Amino acid sequence: MVLETSRDAAAHVPAADAASPGRRGGERLGGVALMLGSGLSNQFGASVAALAFPVIGPVGVVAVRQWMAAGVLWAVGRPRLRSFTAAQWRPVLGLALVFAAMNTSLYQAVDRIGLGLAVTLEFLGPLTVALTTSRRRIDALCALAAAGAVAVLARPSPSTDYLGIGLALLAAASWGCYVLLNRAVGRRLPGLEGSAAAAAVSGALYLPVGALVLWHHPPTAVALACALAAGVLSSAVPFLSDLLALRRVPAHFFGVFMSVNPVFAGLVGMLVLGEHLDALSWAAVLVIVAANAVVVTAPYPARSR
Repeated sequence: MVLETSRDAAAHVPAADAASPGRRGGERLGGVALMLGSGLSNQFGASVAALAFPVIGPVGVVAVRQWMAAGVLWAVGRPRLRSFTAAQWRPVLGLALVFAAMNTSLYQAVDRIGLGLAVTLEFLGPLTVALTTSRRRIDALCALAAAGAVAVLARPSPSTDYLGIGLALLAAASWGCYVLLNRAVGRRLPGLEGSAAAAAVSGALYLPVGALVLWHHPPTAVALACALAAGVLSSAVPFLSDLLALRRVPAHFFGVFMSVNPVFAGLVGMLVLGEHLDALSWAAVLVIVAANAVVVTAPYPARSR
């Protein structure tokens, strides 16, 4: 997944109104098709990126992807940097650092523990943010269920890669910070200017790192093509697809659909990378997906007057 441009779209585009008159079934179906394409594109992008890891490593792939994402977001957001105030720059710089940490830790986790498990653990980030801001009993139950599922996924075995699991949890923490910072950026800057500026700063930070990595590990044409394809499939395509989808479906429906990405990641990892989760791990993945869906869709209790 994750540079998570699709999350930018969710944060900055007005949600479609499920009850608006004249909404046609075809429009909703079109929104579902766009979300399906976005999710599959995102995970195929991550799997293609993994194919370049043996040549330029996760950091090299992230650098190329950051540069690609910065270019896409800059072209769409067109930030006016000279007009930014200090209060606007602070969350933008924080978001830029989170971009870098989130993608680097996720790709390193994918390299160590596989796409399906890494993406599943990363989804704990936004789930945690949702749970910590709620006081509903059902959310507490979802938290317990998700915690149990994580314990199953991380159960000790001779081959358990605890560093890989730790990196995936770091990606989850980064995504949680991303959600909070993106809200602050959305309040202080119009449209996509803040996200575009953060992506540009993050891409600039990766210039020396990426140049050093690519100098010591010269990319082959295939590896470079995979890294560039990852930037398109995991950044440009989800960004545009989610922008269009959010005009056709309600925001809560979009949120629920995003929660199936761990399932997509597990399936794509199996088809493209030959990774296989056992039955117990698949059950844990589905529990985390269900916890995300319940948190998003469960109605809030009416407030007493």
